[in-house]
Amino acid sequence: MPIRPLRPHDPRSLGAYTLLGVIGEGGMGAVYQARDPGGRLVAVKVIRPEFAALDEFRARFRSEVTRARQVPPFSTAEVLDADPDHPTPYLVVEYVDGPDLAEVVTENGPLSGGALQSVAVGTATALVAIHGAGVVHRDLKPRNVLFALGAPKVIDFGIARAVEATSEHTRTGQMVGTVAYMAPERLDGPMDRVGPAVDVFAWGAVITYAATGRSPFAGDSTTAVAVKILTGAPNLGTLSGPLRAIVERTLAKDPADRPTASELLDMLVAGGPPPALNPRIDMLSPGGTTPRARSRTPWKVALAAGAAALAGVAALPFLIPPTVTTPEESGSPTPAASALVLSDALTAPGKWTEYEMDGTTCAFDDGLVIQGVSTRVDCPGPATVFRGDQTIAFTIGGRDGDESCGQVAFRKAERRMYLLSICGTYTDLIHYDGGGQEVVGSVSGIWDEGVDRRFSIALTGDRATVLADGNHLMTAAIEDPNKAGGTVLLGYWNPSSDDPGKVVYSDLEIWTS
Repeated sequence: MPIRPLRPHDPRSLGAYTLLGVIGEGGMGAVYQARDPGGRLVAVKVIRPEFAALDEFRARFRSEVTRARQVPPFSTAEVLDADPDHPTPYLVVEYVDGPDLAEVVTENGPLSGGALQSVAVGTATALVAIHGAGVVHRDLKPRNVLFALGAPKVIDFGIARAVEATSEHTRTGQMVGTVAYMAPERLDGPMDRVGPAVDVFAWGAVITYAATGRSPFAGDSTTAVAVKILTGAPNLGTLSGPLRAIVERTLAKDPADRPTASELLDMLVAGGPPPALNPRIDMLSPGGTTPRARSRTPWKVALAAGAAALAGVAALPFLIPPTVTTPEESGSPTPAASALVLSDALTAPGKWTEYEMDGTTCAFDDGLVIQGVSTRVDCPGPATVFRGDQTIAFTIGGRDGDESCGQVAFRKAERRMYLLSICGTYTDLIHYDGGGQEVVGSVSGIWDEGVDRRFSIALTGDRATVLADGNHLMTAAIEDPNKAGGTVLLGYWNPSSDDPGKVVYSDLEIWTS
């Protein structure tokens, strides 16, 4: 990858990093090659000034960096550092010394055989890792697939969301990303439809480019490309065999018809999509019309079925960590939740409001701060009833006091609910049936004082899977027939009325399938 010399207007240093040259520029800012205090080469991405001027952007940037750091680095560029409070916020990632996919195809022509399969499996593996950490890339394209020692690594993941959420791109006519690799829902629809399925669509477009040298919706203008994405069939050229069938599946117009990243990787390892699979035939959730998540092939089965396929693929030892076995153990949320129906940074009153009861307050600072001496408080939130399969993700931190617990209620209606209670010494999943309670799942404490944790509660059918920082904690049955749907509440519990405590919630997201 060519490095251009620094120009007069380029900074010479950022924080502790000495800038050496310009790697490239894009819609979000410029990327520099730099050296850290220990002499290691790194890549520093500096955010454009118009985004830096927005307080909301800085808050979201901080949140996205936290989540991006949780992505396993085996097939991505590792996030090393960031400073969201710098006059020009910047992000520091691993420097990948190698060409990008666009350079490889331009210089050597389209890929085929094992080289193409390596790129397909490597980028799908990266998406599994990225989505497992609760991150959506939003800008997967050939320039963001780099080759280090022959193996593909995906870069620039996650931070695009912080820009899109605060840049008012619909008013300025700008959008983060490259149109040729954007899913239909990014071009025509509300932002809350943008979920992990957009990355799967982009994957299909990137693999088509790798195999043919052109995107599947190439056109004479940006408008023509967008129209083809929205209404036209993809042009897959000479792409053939099982990989063509998989790519066709990923380029479906409806995000519900695309496989998840995990399902995509299963199909690649197994040598093709199952012929009988029809993603439009889904069971309906009780009392509603929300389709349940599609069933998934267990990792052990997929690995056994795909052993012969992997034998012929070069440079793939990094693909599947040895600890990954089943979806519950892998740290990936189990529902195929594809629509973001609620997102709240919780840095100001909005979906949740300020509240005070018996010496305990719900207020806003860097998040929803709940503190005081009351035994239990629920902060007033939206009355929306969420039905069917869903994933509830949130960051919790700020624990002050040995007995302070955060409590997130879901499927709540009147006095019946399920409750995730996160304390310093234990995390319990509790069922309240209106007259009593039952602990249906429990693990020992993982929440140290002063530490932020990213939790997700993935609801699929009659079970709930709880993750912390992308790692599986527990899976428990949620079989109350009266609780097919309900509200979500953020709360606090302090069994000691003498010692005040505190918890802080931030970056709540609720996805439904």
